[in-house]
Amino acid sequence: MSELVVRRLMIDLKQPFERRWNGGDAFRTAWLNALSMSFPVGEQFFIDSLRAGVAALPEARREAMARELHGFVGQEATHRHLHALYNAQLAEQGFHNTSEARSIRRLKRLEGMRLDPRHHVAITAATEHFTAIFAEWMLSHPGALEGADPRMKSLWLWHSAEESEHRSTAFDVYRALDGNEKWRLFWFRQVTVQFSLDVMRQTVRNLWDDGDLFSPRTWLSAARLMLGRQGLLRHGFKPWRAYFAASFHPSQQDGQRSAAWLADNAESYRVVGAARV
Repeated sequence: MSELVVRRLMIDLKQPFERRWNGGDAFRTAWLNALSMSFPVGEQFFIDSLRAGVAALPEARREAMARELHGFVGQEATHRHLHALYNAQLAEQGFHNTSEARSIRRLKRLEGMRLDPRHHVAITAATEHFTAIFAEWMLSHPGALEGADPRMKSLWLWHSAEESEHRSTAFDVYRALDGNEKWRLFWFRQVTVQFSLDVMRQTVRNLWDDGDLFSPRTWLSAARLMLGRQGLLRHGFKPWRAYFAASFHPSQQDGQRSAAWLADNAESYRVVGAARV
């Protein structure tokens, strides 16, 4: 047995932060801001999808998944709340969240298709794998947050640790629903394209709003962060590709850095609940 623990991060995001809060680096700030802008709508979709998925399970399986779902929902709802506060600060700074409107339109189209709930769970599992890859990379590459506002650094590392902690939940619900490989991989390909494009477009818009879109140093920073020796794309390709294996399970990804960060930074949060899984 393990636990999904619901935590309240002890930071105040109602107070303003610097426009380039991530060490003064325009690209690193714009990229993480773009991710944050996508989270509240996405996390609500994940919550709704897994609730519907667990509700569709036979009673015996539903009872077995219910406590894990409770912990997952608690963690994602807390992420959603804090990123909404974060995004409100960005709006005050003059940044335009265009990805949120696109996501809402896309979700409305999905609702209109009246898909089997397994499709929504597959989309959630695919996106959760992306966030788990990002989380592992973030926890193991401190340079991504070098010089960051301490509140923002805590937010991103805490969020990363919890994403790694619940990385198996959506996948396990999909398996419990007897979801097939064809749709699991179809939605992973779709999420790969859509998620990447959304974050890229929002990052470009953020840089435009910041007035640094055409600066050479901006794109030098982007090249280092994504393609450098410690870059996300270089380190993320292998775990991304692993999802295509029939034997794949998210627990195969190392979660030790997540556990270590949570243990070493217990003063940064308060436990408000736990669910045994």
